[in-house]
Amino acid sequence: MPRPILATIHTDALRNNLQVARRAAPQARHWAVVKANAYGHGIARVFEGLRGADGFALLDLDEAQRVRDLGWRGPVLLLEGVFEPRDLELCSRLDLWHTVHCSEQIDWLAAHKTHLGHRVFLKMNSGMNRLGFTPERYRAAWTRLSALPQVDEISLMTHFSDADGPRGIAHQMAVFNQATQDVPGERTVSNSAATLRYALGQQGGANAVPELVSDWVRPGIAIYGSAPDYPQHTATQWGLQPTMSLAAKIIAVQDLACGATVGYGSSFTAEQPMRIGVVACGYADGYPRLCPTGTPVLVDGVRTRTVGRVSMDMITVDLSPVPHAGTGSKVTLWGRTPGGAVLSIDEVAACAGSVGYELMCALAQRVPVEVLE
Repeated sequence: MPRPILATIHTDALRNNLQVARRAAPQARHWAVVKANAYGHGIARVFEGLRGADGFALLDLDEAQRVRDLGWRGPVLLLEGVFEPRDLELCSRLDLWHTVHCSEQIDWLAAHKTHLGHRVFLKMNSGMNRLGFTPERYRAAWTRLSALPQVDEISLMTHFSDADGPRGIAHQMAVFNQATQDVPGERTVSNSAATLRYALGQQGGANAVPELVSDWVRPGIAIYGSAPDYPQHTATQWGLQPTMSLAAKIIAVQDLACGATVGYGSSFTAEQPMRIGVVACGYADGYPRLCPTGTPVLVDGVRTRTVGRVSMDMITVDLSPVPHAGTGSKVTLWGRTPGGAVLSIDEVAACAGSVGYELMCALAQRVPVEVLE
């Protein structure tokens, strides 16, 4: 019998979440961001749920090849562009659009032999200070690109550093709009947080930033059912549904006397007699080791808590709220139960001082995965 742990990918939730993004920015076309192997979900597993997107945005050529092998013939964007000159050959062969964020990438394009012009996305560093040309150098980069016969069309791109926080996006939008004034080309600026919080279609436009113009938006974490600005908003408040559920079963039960301790370091001490369940999930499965006592779990759909340290292969949970539970009872570590109860991945991540992105991407290879259509 296989070890009783399973991750489930919910195709219906992927479709729902993409529609949430579309309602927020109905005037734009939507990339489905599937970098990091679709945020740990698996590109092949999410493909059917995200076919309604206008394009797929990802990180490297291997991911692009997988999307093409799945039969996608629409736009595919390399978010960080190419990493060496020979990558441009595969861009030509696979018809990939790619970001240009530094002068070296322009040099490589200038030396690239191709009969087909490339669609490029010229990235501005409007304050994130990772990739992109500074506003002062942006127009010169656009002029140089536009003169290349290897370039067919140039789109304009930036990325927000604070769309999920109180600082917001206005300061970067002002920089971007000023530097791109009268520069032709489609624009892509909005990530998940900007799309949900500031696009004209969201909340009747109450929080809309009129200067926020995106021909393309780039929803990433939102399409996987995590709130980009948690805890200010929950996924449920945005209308998002969990796309990944992680569940395991109780494999043993222990009865603790008052004063008994649990796990490595004896970090939990029972203050009264209690039952605990031992669950077939640990940090080697991707469950965060830093989750402390009190991290929420669902046992047979009932909310309870972890107790003691997370081990490599096991965690222990308090069965006091679930007196009927025992060996074989189902424990949902995050996501949704068959009965419809939901435990947000954002809430679990916050207990570990992390974010939902990390938990999704950290799902271990040893965990079996099913796709629920």
